[in-house]
Amino acid sequence: MRILFVSDNFPPELNAPASRTFEHCKEWVRLGHEVTVVTCAPNFPRGEALEGYKNRLFQREYMDGIEVIRVWSYMAPNQGMVRRILDYLSFAFMASVASVGRRFDTVITTSPQFFTNAVGAFLSIVRQKYWVLELRDLWPESIAAVGAMSNKRLLNWLEKLELYFYRRANLIIPVTEAFKENLVARGIPKEKIHVITNGIDAHLFKRTRDVFPDLQSKKIEGKFLVGCVGTIGLAHCLDFILASAVKLEELAPDILFVFFGDGAEKAKLLKLKEKRNLQNVEFFDPIPRKEVPRVLSGLDLGIVNLKRSKAFRTVIPSKIFEFVAMRKPFLLGVDGEARRIVEQYDVGIFFAPEDEDDFLEKLLSIRRDTQRMSELSQNCELMSRDFDRRKLALTMISTIDSCSQGYRT
Repeated sequence: MRILFVSDNFPPELNAPASRTFEHCKEWVRLGHEVTVVTCAPNFPRGEALEGYKNRLFQREYMDGIEVIRVWSYMAPNQGMVRRILDYLSFAFMASVASVGRRFDTVITTSPQFFTNAVGAFLSIVRQKYWVLELRDLWPESIAAVGAMSNKRLLNWLEKLELYFYRRANLIIPVTEAFKENLVARGIPKEKIHVITNGIDAHLFKRTRDVFPDLQSKKIEGKFLVGCVGTIGLAHCLDFILASAVKLEELAPDILFVFFGDGAEKAKLLKLKEKRNLQNVEFFDPIPRKEVPRVLSGLDLGIVNLKRSKAFRTVIPSKIFEFVAMRKPFLLGVDGEARRIVEQYDVGIFFAPEDEDDFLEKLLSIRRDTQRMSELSQNCELMSRDFDRRKLALTMISTIDSCSQGYRT
């Protein structure tokens, strides 16, 4: 099969959609499929081209057998809705131009960002090609949940456009059952919705004794390290963690929070740390994906946290799968589907989102319970096998192949 995959994010960017797209496409190439990814110059989250790249009109490279076409876009940092929408629309237009004349059997678009779906709709009409819409988040519902957009008229228009995309797509692949239930409740036929969750890069995320140097020195000092690697955005609510850290300076001075990454909220959080003179919280720059296992190996306990919102009851953050692959216990501040799967496999400890007292109680309790920590770590083995990304990539391409039979010309 000749696959055209349209994604606003792709390596060397380090966020979850870039990783999922790359891992799936790499596996499909290994299985003998021809895969072309249309994306932009890597610039997430700062809106600046990463080292070695320029924001050119058109450029081509190859990564692990994947043809990667990068097009120009209006680059904007991951903050400020107007500039971001200009970024999204410019990419959608340029991606459409770059894709319309290419040879392919199936087009896959991954959302968010939401307007990649416009490329899929365009190609499904103009080229009469089979369109697969991969749904990783409900947009615009999720941006309304974090307060990034409040214009009701604009939100209503975007929701109508969202429903048009769902109806137009031939196949929808959401990453959670809750997303499927949401779509079915809004009139989308369940027959064309097939859930394929996020998963674990088992070949990359393996424990190592080669711990990230900054963390190794902290462990030598006797610190109990709690943290994560990833985007530091509005949804992740790390100001709640900093507020809890104030109390922990006296309650448990050995606990140190460490966060690796960048994003819209990082500058604000650094100012908050300085204002409160917090010595038990440290922020680090983003690191290459291959270095992430060295950081996670150095943590004593992971943390997965999102704002308290109905919208986030439907998501399963990718950090969960990374901690599970590393056999690393973690605290989970996300209710709903994420909590269900974590408690089903018994791999983490849930605390009520943004509930400071519950968070502190669970953290202080698990820190002292080495037996429970060991149990959680051992339980990760089964979940790691069940959510192996190679198996999920095979399931996804098999689903696309069977559902599109008779459509391809």
